[in-house]
Amino acid sequence: MRKLRIGIVDIVSRGPTRALYARVMNANLASIMPQVIGVWCRQLGHEVTLVCYTGFEDLVEELPERLDLLFIGAFTEAAHTAYSLSNLFRARGTITVLGGPHARCYPEDAQQYFDYVLGFTDRETVLDVLQDCSQHRPAGVHISARRQPMALPGVRERWPFIEPTLNKAPFLKMVPMLGSLGCPYTCSFCIDAEVPYQPLDFDVLRDDLRFLLSRFRRPLVAWHDPNFGVRFDAYLDTIEEAVPPGSIDFAAESSLSLLSEPHLKRLRHNGFKALLPGIESWFDLGGKSKTGALEGFGKVRQVSEHVNLILKYIPYVQTNFVLGLDSDEGEEPFELTKRFLDLTPGAFPGYSLLTAFGRAAALNLDYQRANRVLPFPFHFLNNNQAMNVRPRNYSWRGFYDQVIELTRYSFTSRAILRRFRATEGMTSRWLNVVRAVSTEGFGRLKYYKEVRARLDTDRQFSPYFEQETDELPGFYTDLVRRNLGRLWDWLPEGGLTHDPCAYLKSARSTVNVVAAPPVA
Repeated sequence: MRKLRIGIVDIVSRGPTRALYARVMNANLASIMPQVIGVWCRQLGHEVTLVCYTGFEDLVEELPERLDLLFIGAFTEAAHTAYSLSNLFRARGTITVLGGPHARCYPEDAQQYFDYVLGFTDRETVLDVLQDCSQHRPAGVHISARRQPMALPGVRERWPFIEPTLNKAPFLKMVPMLGSLGCPYTCSFCIDAEVPYQPLDFDVLRDDLRFLLSRFRRPLVAWHDPNFGVRFDAYLDTIEEAVPPGSIDFAAESSLSLLSEPHLKRLRHNGFKALLPGIESWFDLGGKSKTGALEGFGKVRQVSEHVNLILKYIPYVQTNFVLGLDSDEGEEPFELTKRFLDLTPGAFPGYSLLTAFGRAAALNLDYQRANRVLPFPFHFLNNNQAMNVRPRNYSWRGFYDQVIELTRYSFTSRAILRRFRATEGMTSRWLNVVRAVSTEGFGRLKYYKEVRARLDTDRQFSPYFEQETDELPGFYTDLVRRNLGRLWDWLPEGGLTHDPCAYLKSARSTVNVVAAPPVA
């Protein structure tokens, strides 16, 4: 195999930004798989340039002009950025590859703009691409391994790619680590629900933690596990064997069902500073919150007591909710969330609008069969700028009225002050303030108000939302153009639109997927 000039882009920001929160946090949101692919490519003797795009770089200038192969990792909200970048480099003769969540969720669409689209990706999958490295046009090849990799390069091996990215972070510098793949829970909307849970090599984790202590006085590690702590004792034993208690700070996404008080005591002893448990709904998904069949205010009270218990041991807690689930109806779900905020002032609320990400979940087939999926451009499918599933029990105006009131209630001056006082540690306190006054709090409230007003005043809005037309309102086209910056000129023809029922149509026919051989 000849030596290839390979570029890898990890798209964290879908376009140029100057937001305060983005400046503080985007470099800490780097994905692990682009770094893994960089390691594998270098091990095979290729020349590799990796860029984590945080929104503050000029992507065209950061990458070498002449590349043989360009890997792009993207979430769906960054799809148009990825499509534009692919189009630009294809014009230069480069072979392009898309991986990451968007490639898994929308392979049919992505195949129009990339030579290769990757599903599950292991070392053999990457080797197949490198050995072929040829144009596949007009339709790219969809390649997927039979399962997630059994092993991945750890922090020590990925360090040449981690360090330059962390150098972009002005204050917090979070090292991404992964201890497991998949999730034992089966939340109907989650991309990991049907991926078997699989722990990774504990010896690699142990070595990585020791390595980090040689690089930082006090490292900060962000676990990227879909649900950290499923094998709780095994993971905490590994941490305790590797490093002195409290010598590394940790942040993780976990489930309330795993966060018993004995576990919380052990997590605090070992330096855990932030936890992000999923609550999701007051009327569904009781398994993750350890509330069983309990619903309504009874669930609010029990979850609040649990989260307040967590806050006694862990200084930073974000509670995650999904708004607009089919189990929700009327004002009650929103009012219950307000009562939760009253009872749990130290928790930062993370709200997501119900979104059907293509193939991410089998439930999306039901939405498509019922003609409930709107063709919002990928750019807005980031869980907050567009809800692409028509709500079952709300009108659009009524739904946005409730979302606006809940968001306003969550980020009033009084709520921000209460959260500040109820949170321990200056880092946690000020991070909550920055998030509230930047894009996640004030910014979203302003945006939701704009959408709601346009449902009344913009003639293009209501027909689009009610699926009477698929003509995209100019408001959204203008936002994409502005957000993409100079890459807008490279967005390929037709790249702004997609078929929202592609998953359903492909389920009725044979999908052109090349199965990669299993990992040796």
